[in-house]
Amino acid sequence: MADKEIRLLHADEIECRVAMVAETGVSLLLYKDARVDQRILDETFTTFGWKRSHQVIDGNLYCTVEVWDTEKSQWIGKQDVGKESYTEKEKGQASDSFKRACVNWGIGRELYSAPFIWVPVEKVNIQKIKEKYVTKDRFQVTDINYNDKREIIGLQIQNQRGEIIYSYYAGKRKEEGQSRSKQTKGNSTEIRTKLAEKAMQNRIDELQRELDRTGVSWQTVLRRYGLSDINQMTPEQYRDAMSGLKKSRSAA
Repeated sequence: MADKEIRLLHADEIECRVAMVAETGVSLLLYKDARVDQRILDETFTTFGWKRSHQVIDGNLYCTVEVWDTEKSQWIGKQDVGKESYTEKEKGQASDSFKRACVNWGIGRELYSAPFIWVPVEKVNIQKIKEKYVTKDRFQVTDINYNDKREIIGLQIQNQRGEIIYSYYAGKRKEEGQSRSKQTKGNSTEIRTKLAEKAMQNRIDELQRELDRTGVSWQTVLRRYGLSDINQMTPEQYRDAMSGLKKSRSAA
């Protein structure tokens, strides 16, 4: 099994979903689905060279993905637990635990190196319905490049109309950002967009850290405020949620 190398994800195997919608733009996240995991496991270890199993431990659903080691003549397994997530709640813990276990084998681990993806309002159709900002635009990854460390160094995303709405190239991003900063100096709209981008990233990261620390799920937080999506959370609800989480004990 030593010579088995998990290949990197192709552009058409990566899902691009909306994480948050604001007045100034949207943030996107990159995902893989269980079908991609199964395909790569089949390619790497053959159809009969791997297997999966599930078990409940302390009320949580775990998945173990095992592959056959021909050198040792035994099954080698890696395990992970499924978590409820506002982006994955319809698929359940079984699918989530399977995908997490596959990441432990290296499938899709490169997505952790993805940059923060922000699409400004000029490149996306955003509507305000009552007090919530929404978008019906759909996005897909059209090109992705990696370095020798299996990290993302190039990324291109387009919308449903075939328009390129996001491009990232490591090594050029900083220089281009500085150039844009000079060109838009004094432009209040651009400044607000940049501030909103940073604020949303910090908010998601901070809340996720507290959820991981306490073991509380996204679904629990959403139910508490009668929400179906994290995009509906108001600043007041966010502050209240953070206050409650910080008072909670860390998960064992």
